[in-house]
Amino acid sequence: MGSYNDKEIQNVVDLILKDYEDERTINAIDVHHQPDKDVIISVVDNLLKILYPGYLSDKVFQVYTLKNTMSATIEDVIFHLKKQVAIVLKYTDEFAAAPQSVLDEKAKELTLAFMKKIPEIRASLETDVDAGFEGDPAAKSKAEIIFSYPGLFAVSVYRIAHELHLLRVPMIPRMMTEYAHSITGIDIHPGATIGKHFFIDHGTGIVIGETTIIGEHVKIYQGVTLGGLSTRGGQKLSGVKRHPTIGNNVTIYSGATILGGETVIGDDVTVGGNTFLVNSVENGTLVSAKKQELKFVNKKSGQKKPSKEK
Repeated sequence: MGSYNDKEIQNVVDLILKDYEDERTINAIDVHHQPDKDVIISVVDNLLKILYPGYLSDKVFQVYTLKNTMSATIEDVIFHLKKQVAIVLKYTDEFAAAPQSVLDEKAKELTLAFMKKIPEIRASLETDVDAGFEGDPAAKSKAEIIFSYPGLFAVSVYRIAHELHLLRVPMIPRMMTEYAHSITGIDIHPGATIGKHFFIDHGTGIVIGETTIIGEHVKIYQGVTLGGLSTRGGQKLSGVKRHPTIGNNVTIYSGATILGGETVIGDDVTVGGNTFLVNSVENGTLVSAKKQELKFVNKKSGQKKPSKEK
């Protein structure tokens, strides 16, 4: 194979650089006015250390050292989160033309308001850990759930992002939950409202849309979608209740799909696997799909085989 010469390489470089010169959205290269994804991921990781200090923080040998370490971690989160919030505020109509001093002051206000919510977030997560242990006979300890369960990881990041969403911080909450999504396969929009004692078992493939409301003591298995009935309206549907409401003490088994903003699943409902719902369900109902008809055919002869199912 022939080698490239310097002129050929330079021609390619010039071609691509010239392509950056128009005003397309993907050509934005003002890195100082864009959020830093790596920094936000680092903030999430440090917040998880704050939420679970004895489990996910750096290992130390004395309690006073742990407290000193956590103090430094909290200050680090405040410093970096404030800077990122100041950047993303420019993406809002209210602060698009604001001077840096105003952005910095508002970012400080929002960051401190968020950090004061940490005890409330931890209180909710305590109930989520309990739900995981009580709901999964395979769990040998609550520590196992904290260390290894992807569902708890996704919910923990969601609860962080949700508080920022409530404070109307743009972009960062979604970046946080998409970070969890990329690791766990669990997609929870930060705008969703989820009550205490929430347990995601296994988890891969779960989707919980922006306007979903979930009550307390709810358990969801892998492959569940709580989604919108239609997204063809695009931005015209922004702010509209598009996703279902789930009551208290509900269990939703794997592969179930529940769609629509007017769909309400009542309290004490069990939704069976592979069901499809676009209508509301009354309290205390068991929803199940009819048994699938299975066909068995000999691969060589093409003859049907009798089913062994009873």
